This record gives sequence, structure tokens and C-alpha cells, in this order.
Amino acid sequence: MRVKNTLVKLLVGVAAFLPVAAGAQTSSINAFSPYTMYGIGEQNTPGTLSMRSMGGVGVAMRSTGVVNLLNPAAYSSIPQKSFLFSFGLEGQNYYNSQTVAGESKHTAYNTFNFHDIAFQMPVAKKLGLGFSLTPYSSVGYRTKYYHEYDPSDPVWGNVGRVQYTYQGEGDVTEVKLGLGWEVFKNFSIGVAAQYYWGDIDRNFTMTPTAITGEGTFTSSVGIDTYTISSVKGQVGVQWSPIMNRKRILTIGAAFDIGGDLNPEVTKRIYIGDIYSTSVKNDEMHLPMVLPRQLSTGVYYQTAKWALGVDYVYQNWGDSNTDFEMTGVSGSERTSYKVAYTNTSTFKAGVEYTPSRYDVRSFLKRWSYRAGFRYGYHNQTFNGDRLAQYAVTAGFGIPVKLWAISAIDVGVEYGRRGYNIAERAGLVRQQYFKIAVGFSLFAGAQENGEYWFSRPKYD
Repeated sequence: MRVKNTLVKLLVGVAAFLPVAAGAQTSSINAFSPYTMYGIGEQNTPGTLSMRSMGGVGVAMRSTGVVNLLNPAAYSSIPQKSFLFSFGLEGQNYYNSQTVAGESKHTAYNTFNFHDIAFQMPVAKKLGLGFSLTPYSSVGYRTKYYHEYDPSDPVWGNVGRVQYTYQGEGDVTEVKLGLGWEVFKNFSIGVAAQYYWGDIDRNFTMTPTAITGEGTFTSSVGIDTYTISSVKGQVGVQWSPIMNRKRILTIGAAFDIGGDLNPEVTKRIYIGDIYSTSVKNDEMHLPMVLPRQLSTGVYYQTAKWALGVDYVYQNWGDSNTDFEMTGVSGSERTSYKVAYTNTSTFKAGVEYTPSRYDVRSFLKRWSYRAGFRYGYHNQTFNGDRLAQYAVTAGFGIPVKLWAISAIDVGVEYGRRGYNIAERAGLVRQQYFKIAVGFSLFAGAQENGEYWFSRPKYD
């Protein structure tokens, strides 16, 4: 088999990017939110950048130029003797604000990391293989609480102000390998194996101070480490009741099995001898689980337009009824009961390409995208649900005339907790993301290269 120039370039690119991506994934915080204190943290928006720029839709999307990370049935859309590779980077800015005792406080944090590495290739006629490496969820937070000096307290009356510091970081990464098969004309099924791994560290520090500045009190430190290694699965289906040269209408669905991640847990607590009692017992009660997820969608395409609508249901709470208490009771502070809850998310997006094959205007060959996403956070606080939404936009730039390969740019603005934060005393969160994605297609349609074919002459 002849080695293609594009393949060599691709392998060199992957070899260069993988160590950087892997190192970034384990050494930096990918999220900065107090809502990541429990469970597996904040879920990253799935999909390649062109899909995320359309609000995250794509369960029913079939395209020769986009790796579909949401539905393995779409792997069957890859043309014969071709190869599709995708890589994405994403930067985020988090802004958290809260009103405490009538005073407004806020924090900001920037993160930067890779988002996805994926490829799609044919295995046989009407049978395609897909692979992806993506960060599934992220943990990153740092909060402080001060227990003020109270001389009337029978225990704390002999100790000055006490500071509690809670912080954590880590991530869960998903590797997916699947097959998509077009069983009969315009109807495909898919199956994928998903491997999840990662480390999440959570710790707290209690630091007391003497009343008059004299005396010594030992800080107490608790460290919890969760090591995750688990295999799950996904099945999907796509059907195109309308498929002709002018338009394509596709209906799709995917189901993720989900379940308990069964992490290996290491707990260490170092407590100073303060009145021979434990100052803080930081037991975690919310299990680390993945939800059973059902996604459905509709995707409509013409030469100029693409429109998609998705609905995603995640079953977090039915089999996970445990809860955790957080916060401090008192006249000015509230104790919250944190528990899992089932969620529904609605997504909608549109893409417009003025003239894909226009030889005179470069801008008319660009693809312009916009989308919207609305749903709820997967945890409740004293029974209150946190609404969250995001608006997205972006564009795709073809690398040359009639090319499938493209450079994508996308932005996203989102908010969480705005519906109840003021009333319940919770954090109002907003974020801004900017991302760059690269799609490389090799095949007869674009550059005349035929992959995986035996040469006639040596």
C-alpha cells in the first residue's frame, strides 16, 4: 500500500499534538465553578466545534466533513477510500458573583485546553469506524468560609477566628471507539465502547487563630483522591426519510448506558489536637456516576442551509437518591441539601453557506453558524433547580476551493443559576468560550487521494 503525503502530515500533526493535549488535560483546571464541588463536576459540551457553534446539535447530523461525536450511527457516512481527522482547542473565562450579607463578591478565572481529537474512516462498504478523545467533565473550585469568634460558644469561645478553605481540581476523560453500519438504504445503526478515566482531588484546610495573637493551633487538612477507570457503552440509529440532490432530512437517536464509575477512593485526614475532637468530617455522599442518557434529534440540509434540533434527557436522580449537606447553619448563612436531579436540555442551531462552490468570492464559501441551548443543572440545592442556557456562534473557513477540509472558529456565552441565585443565596455564574477547530479530509472528493487502495503497479 502506497504511503500518502497527507497521511504522513496527519501522523506528524497527531504526534505533535497528543503529548501537549495529554499534558494539558492533567495539569490544568478546565473549569472554575463552585458547582463542581460534587460528583464528577461540570460536563463539557460534546461535539466538534462546528456542532458546538450550532448550540451543540448533531444527533441526527450526517456529514462527510464533520466527525459526529454524538451518534455512532453517523460513522457510516464516511466515503470509501477517505479519511477525516478533527482537532479542537478551547479557552474559557468564568465569572462568578454572589451576594453575602448584603455585600456583592465576585471572582474570575481563565482556562485553556484541548477539546477533542477525533477521526473517522471506512472499514468496508457502508461500514465506518470512529474514534474520539474528549474531556467529559472537569472539576475546579476554591472557596473560603470564616467562623467568627464567639465568646459565648462553649468550645469555640477559647479559639479565635477559624478559616475553612475548600478546593479541588481534576477531570474525567472519555475515549470512544465505535462502528456505524448502513443496514439498508438511508438507515444506519451504530455501537460504541466508551472508556472513562481520570483523577479528581478534593481537599479542605481548617486554620484557627488565637484570640489575642498568642498560642499555637494546628491546622487540620483533609485530602480525598478519586481515581476513575470505567467502561460504558452507547448505541445509536439514524434514518433519512428524505434524501435527494436538493435536500436531506435525517432523524436520529442515541442512548448512553451510563452507571456508577466506581472510583478508587483514597481519604487522608490530618487533625491537630484541638480539644481532642474532630473539627470537620468531610464525608462525600454524592456518588460519582454517569447518567443514563437518551438523545433525539432532527437535522435538515440543503445546499445553503442546515438546521438541527435536539432533545437530551439525562437520568441522574432515579437510582442516585443520596444527598450531601453543605454550608453552615445560622442567622446569616444557609445549609444546603445537595442532590442529583434528572435533566432535560433543548438545543437548536443553524448553518448558512451562501455559495459553497463560488470561484469569485471567498467569503461566500464560508459557513456561518449560530445556536441556542437551554436546560437545568444536574444538582438541586434545597430542592431548587438551577436553570442554565448558552448562545453560540461561529464560522467555518474552507482551506481551498471546493475543499471539505476547514478551519472553524466558534464562541459561546452562557449563564447558570440566574433564576434562583439571588433568592437562595447561591452563586450566579456566567462564562465565555472561544475555540478553534481543524478538520482534515483526505479523499478523491477533495485532493484526488485514494486511501486504503492497492496500487496497480509497484
